[in-house]
Amino acid sequence: MADQDGRGARKGTAEKREALLRGARTVFGREGYTRAGIDEIAAEAGVSTRTLYNHFGGKKNLFREVLLDSAASVTAAHVALIERHLGKVTDIEQDIAALAHEWLGRRGEHAPHMLLVRQIISEGPHLPADVVEEWQRIGPRAVTEAVRERFVELGRQGLLAVDESNALEAARYFTLLTAGSVTVDTFFGVVPMPPEEVGARVDSGVRVFLRLYAP
Repeated sequence: MADQDGRGARKGTAEKREALLRGARTVFGREGYTRAGIDEIAAEAGVSTRTLYNHFGGKKNLFREVLLDSAASVTAAHVALIERHLGKVTDIEQDIAALAHEWLGRRGEHAPHMLLVRQIISEGPHLPADVVEEWQRIGPRAVTEAVRERFVELGRQGLLAVDESNALEAARYFTLLTAGSVTVDTFFGVVPMPPEEVGARVDSGVRVFLRLYAP
């Protein structure tokens, strides 16, 4: 019976933690880090403020957990896309274009994370610097590194004019010319862009990229 009670307590604790992360993601995405209040987050999660403090110690640690958990999830999804489209390339232009199209086509799945990213951009100087640095490491930089690694391998196969000396540059240009073009001009999804224009941006970006890095 004691073991069962222990498992129940652990389950309840885990559920409250997940509820806090979900609630905090919603509030931070809506209000930003500076304006978000502990009471508001606890109410959104359906728990007491004491429970919030017991789990995370305060707003900074909660923000860290929310941002890094969200970033890790998005990074894993992007790395899976990269591996699926560039793990075994048969037509370099078609496969790179397919990656870019799916990357942009599935951005709606990461809408809660994009709300957090918008807040980082608008509140940058007011956010804990160590949290932002850790987000960059496990988020944007990790995705760029995954692209870089695949481009190095494609260079070894003679499919791209890329090697260790310029692979990071190539990965950055690829992201900027495809996803970056849409992200910037929609202000991270705030301003709608018709799907046909998104597709045209991707195709144009891929063409420019291959002019730079085709063998």
